[in-house]
Amino acid sequence: MIIKTSFRDQVKSLLLKKMRNGELTPGQSVSLAALARELDVSVTPIREALSQLEHSNIIRAIPNRGFIVPELSNIEANNLYQLVAILEVLALENSDFSRTIISKLKQQQLKFENAKTSIERINADIDFHSILTSSFKNNIALQMLDDLKTRIFYYEMGFMQDPSYHKYSEHHHHHIITALENKNVRLASDILKQNWMQILNYKSL
Repeated sequence: MIIKTSFRDQVKSLLLKKMRNGELTPGQSVSLAALARELDVSVTPIREALSQLEHSNIIRAIPNRGFIVPELSNIEANNLYQLVAILEVLALENSDFSRTIISKLKQQQLKFENAKTSIERINADIDFHSILTSSFKNNIALQMLDDLKTRIFYYEMGFMQDPSYHKYSEHHHHHIITALENKNVRLASDILKQNWMQILNYKSL
């Protein structure tokens, strides 16, 4: 049950959590009535939260059907990954990387390597990239990245099934950390871009 006053934001956070836990899948309808019963709130904050997610292209409103999680497509995958690559490179090139941040990256990389399931691995990967951009001061860009990665989660669910895909990510993560330790931001940026754009080799959905 939600007890805080910001019902809309609470509902939005819960929906995003359901997506990252794999509880909402592409093509699945989102029932306002079911969510209202689950959360013990009216449908108004739920509709407001869903409308926000629609504006972020995370879900889609369908006439006479309500809201659904959109199906996947190669075109969307290319667009999403290219945009995330651009924004993260921008963030990396305009950030400072202290020993504390680099230490956090190393710890998060271990979580990525030790993940037992695809969902654990994807969330560990997303958290790695969140740490990587954590000192970037452009909150608008960071919010855009959060929204884009929520949608990217569904693509990663398929790609992370391929051992070679997460091995490439593991390899890239290590080299990004090493480049940052050596204060070679340009090299780290190049590797980061490669990390996201490896999607071009796995884009058949």
